Amino acid sequence: MRLVVAITGASGAIYGITLLKELAARGVEVHLILSRAARYIIAQETPYSAGEVAGLAFRCYDEDDFAAPMASGSFVHDGMVVVPCSMKTLAGVAAGYAANLVQRAADVTLKERRRLILVPRETPLSPVHLENMLKLARLGVVIMPPVPAFYTKPKTLDDIVIFTVGRVMDHLGIAHSLFRRWGEA
Repeated sequence: MRLVVAITGASGAIYGITLLKELAARGVEVHLILSRAARYIIAQETPYSAGEVAGLAFRCYDEDDFAAPMASGSFVHDGMVVVPCSMKTLAGVAAGYAANLVQRAADVTLKERRRLILVPRETPLSPVHLENMLKLARLGVVIMPPVPAFYTKPKTLDDIVIFTVGRVMDHLGIAHSLFRRWGEA
């Protein structure tokens, strides 16, 4: 399996980092895009460096690298996840405004009718945010805010993060047993 993963400047870089770790553990070929803002947020919110995060991927690209393979529809992949997804990125994707590699790769993913999952990290949501999300959802984009499930009885922040990562993996068709599912003992 080959995926494109992008980490943008929204708070919650740990979601992207945890997803990268889980994908690497399953041998998924991940092409990672790190925005400039993501590099800053990673340093502010996590114990990781941007270099360590980049090392979790098969290959890592800067947001200005329009020569990267995922800027073209001829680069075949099984889906793209933007986690966390800033409202700036979400708005750019909704408008078809490919100002950087994250937005261009998402635009290509849409035009090629491949799976696109956005994990927006913002609250409260303005009418503009909601309209952009609705527009994308109508195009088949999975909009998956990182909302915890409490039936799993989370005890740590990691428990909450892993639930969202598991749900992303569900939508990518990747088997896992990261959390107790509803109705399971």
